[in-house]
Amino acid sequence: MAPNDSAETIGEATSTVVGRRKATRYIVPVAVAGVAAATIGLVPALASSGDPDLPKISAQELIEKIAASDEEQLSGTFKISTDLGLPLDGLAGSLVPGGGGGDKDAGAAAPQDKLMELTSGTHTLRVAADGPERQKLSVLGDASEYSVIHNQGEVWAYDSKSDEVYHAEAPEGRDAGKHAEKAPKGTEGAAATPKDFAEKALAAAGDTTSVTVDGTAQVAGRDAYQLLIKPKQSGSTIGSVRIAVDAENGVPLKFTLSAASGGKAVVDAGFTKVDFAKPAASTFAFTPPKGAKVTEADELETGKDERGAAQKALPGQLAELDGLAGEGGFNVIGKGWTSIAEIKSPGGKGLPEAGSDDMPAEAQGFLDALGDKVTGKFGSGTVFKTRLVNALLTDDGSVYVGAVTKDALVRAADAAAK
Repeated sequence: MAPNDSAETIGEATSTVVGRRKATRYIVPVAVAGVAAATIGLVPALASSGDPDLPKISAQELIEKIAASDEEQLSGTFKISTDLGLPLDGLAGSLVPGGGGGDKDAGAAAPQDKLMELTSGTHTLRVAADGPERQKLSVLGDASEYSVIHNQGEVWAYDSKSDEVYHAEAPEGRDAGKHAEKAPKGTEGAAATPKDFAEKALAAAGDTTSVTVDGTAQVAGRDAYQLLIKPKQSGSTIGSVRIAVDAENGVPLKFTLSAASGGKAVVDAGFTKVDFAKPAASTFAFTPPKGAKVTEADELETGKDERGAAQKALPGQLAELDGLAGEGGFNVIGKGWTSIAEIKSPGGKGLPEAGSDDMPAEAQGFLDALGDKVTGKFGSGTVFKTRLVNALLTDDGSVYVGAVTKDALVRAADAAAK
C-alpha cells in the first residue's frame, strides 16, 4: 500500500464509489453470485493474459478512478463461474432467499428462479447497456438463450427453450411507481457485473482490510490495473478479492473471489469481450415470438408469498441486519470480514429429534452428510459448510452464519451462551 493509502483515506474514497450510480451499475441487476456475493458483500476475477507496462498508481487513486468512471454505454460478453463447494448441484439456489420456490404462476421465463441458476457452475452471458433506460442481459445455453431486457420502463424476459415470455413494468423508468410492486422478485439490489461486485467489495474496505495495487493485467484485450483486497483479520473464509480495473476509463472488467482454504476461485466473473461504444437501439427491442406463451406480471397475485421477508434478495436482507437487530430478528457479532449474524428461531426450536415423525432417519442421514456435529458451552449443534459461507444451527434453535470458519462460529455461540 502506498504511504498515502491510509485506512481513513481509502474508506473515504470507497464511500464515494458506493455513492455513485453510473456506467455498468445500470445493467439489469440479478442475483448472479447468490450466497457468495451476498453474505459478505464481496466478490472478484477471470481470464487475463499479458502484463502491460502502465504508469504507477496508488490504491486510493485507483479507487477514485473507479468512482470517476462515467461509462454508461457498453456491450460485451462475460463469463461467471461459481464454486461454493456444495455437495449437490442446484443446492445453492435452494439456500438463497428468493432462489427456488418462486411464483409458479409466473412461468419458466420469470427471472427470480431462472437467474438463480447462475449461483453454481460456469455460464456465458452477453450484456449491453445504454444508460439507465436500456439494458439487456442474456444467458447463453448450449442450444438456447435466456434474456432479460429493460427498455424505457418495461421489462421483458424470454426463455427460448420453453418459448415463454414474462412481461412487467420496471420499477425505474417512465412508469416508475405505477406497478413497481409487480417487478420480478429477486432482481432488485443484487450484483450483476464486475462493477456491481467491485462496489460491494470496496464498501467493506476499512481498518480490517488491506487494499493494494497488485500489478497489471490484460482483460478482454484491454490494459488493466489489479486491485487486491484482503482481510487483516483471522477467521474469515475469504482469502482475497481481486478486481481488474480498466486503465483508461476505470470500469471494473474482471473480478475474482478466492477462499482462504485455496483451490479454485469461489466466484470468477469477468469480460472476455467488451466495447464501450453505444449499442444499437435494436439491441433492446423485443416483440414476443408468434405462439409464445406470455405471462403478464399484472395478472399475478402479489404480496401473498408465505415466506414474506425471507423471499427478499439476500443482499437487501443483510443490508438491513443492523436495523433488525434487537427487533426479534438478528444480532450482528463482530465486524468486518468476521461478522457473524446470530438469528434466534421463534420458540427456541432447533432441528426435530432424529427418528421422530418430523425427522425420519433418511433425512437425518442427509443432514449429517452435509454438516459436522459440534459441542460447546452453548450445548450441541450442527455446522453446515460451503467454501465461503458456514452456518451453525444449535439444538436450541439459534443460527450463527457468516463467511467465517467453523471454529469462529463455535466461539461466537459460546460467547453468546455466557
